[in-house]
Formats: sequence, C-alpha cells, structure tokens
Amino acid sequence: MKLTEELEKEYRNLFDTCIVRDEIQLSLTNTLIKISINKDRYLNVSLKLKMPWYFIATIHSMESSLNFNCHLHNGDSLDRKTIHVPQGRPKIGNPPYSWEESALDALLLKKLDSWSNWTISGMLYKLEEYNGWGYRKYHPDVLSPYLWSGSNHYISGKYTIDGKFSKMAISKQIGGVLIIKAFYEGGIINNDDIKKIILLNS
Repeated sequence: MKLTEELEKEYRNLFDTCIVRDEIQLSLTNTLIKISINKDRYLNVSLKLKMPWYFIATIHSMESSLNFNCHLHNGDSLDRKTIHVPQGRPKIGNPPYSWEESALDALLLKKLDSWSNWTISGMLYKLEEYNGWGYRKYHPDVLSPYLWSGSNHYISGKYTIDGKFSKMAISKQIGGVLIIKAFYEGGIINNDDIKKIILLNS
C-alpha cells in the first residue's frame, strides 16, 4: 500500500473532520495525562530514530494500553520474547527486556527509522500500516478502528484475533488518531514540531 496523493488527501480530510464521541472524552483525557507524564521515555526513543515522540506514545497506547511492562510490538510481557505476531522479538538479547529495548526493536522492525514524512497524512499512513492493511484490503467499508475507534468515523467491525473479522464486533479502544489530534488541539504539538522532525530527516 503506497501513500498516494489521493490517500494523503483522504487521511487529511478524515483527520480534519474527526470528532470524539462524548462517551470517550474522559478516557481520552486520562490517556493524554498518562502519556504526558511519561513523555521523557517516549522522547528518549524518538530521538534515536528521528521520529515524533507522540507517534510512539500513540502506538504504545494501542498495543499495550500504555503499560511499560509490555512489548511495543504487540503487548506481550517483557519477561519473555514475544509469543504473538511478530513472534520471537527482540531477536537480540535475553529477557527480561527494558521497555526501551523492545520499543526500539519494534520500530526498527517496521523500518520507521527510514521514514521521513511525518506530516499528519504521513503519520496516519504509518499508524495504519503498523496495525496492518486488512481493513482496506478486505473490509473497505470499515475504517480501521486502530485509527478511528471512538470517533464519528467508526461504528463497528473489527478483527477479533489475527485474521478473523467480525462485522458486529465493536472496538473499545481509543483510536490512535483521537490521541494525536487531541495533542494538536491542546497545543502540545504543532507545525513547528513537525518541521523539526522533517529537518532531522533531511
């Protein structure tokens, strides 16, 4: 799946028109507080890979509910190598792993260190890619809940386990886009932050 001009426009339009559902607001606020408290941990990893710290924090929320005792790959325990997809990570070293070790391995596995388009569209593209293109390929009528759960862009339909989709299942997670957009609207991140990341990657 390539980030075409058409897809960039789609992401931007969805981002601009994304509205958080009322019943999600409190959970979203609590998530943002937890992320902000641990900003330095995300920042330490992000500086090594020249990528936005809040993107890493968003993945952390989606994969392991901000639990620093879990792998960033998939939420498995840091006490052992991952047992779910991707299995056997990190390849180097022995458990128990630090969260930072695991995070670096997960992000490098996805080759995010070589990605330089950290605009809104570029970020949402990589966020969706991190979780997989199953929705776009096989269920195009459902926008990925990994991005949009809890917003006006998502109602139902999700993969309950790898490879098994249910039209009736409803994601209870706070979609990653809601987290990123809330940080923008709160003034915690802005266009200058994006410019700094782009300069680092130039």
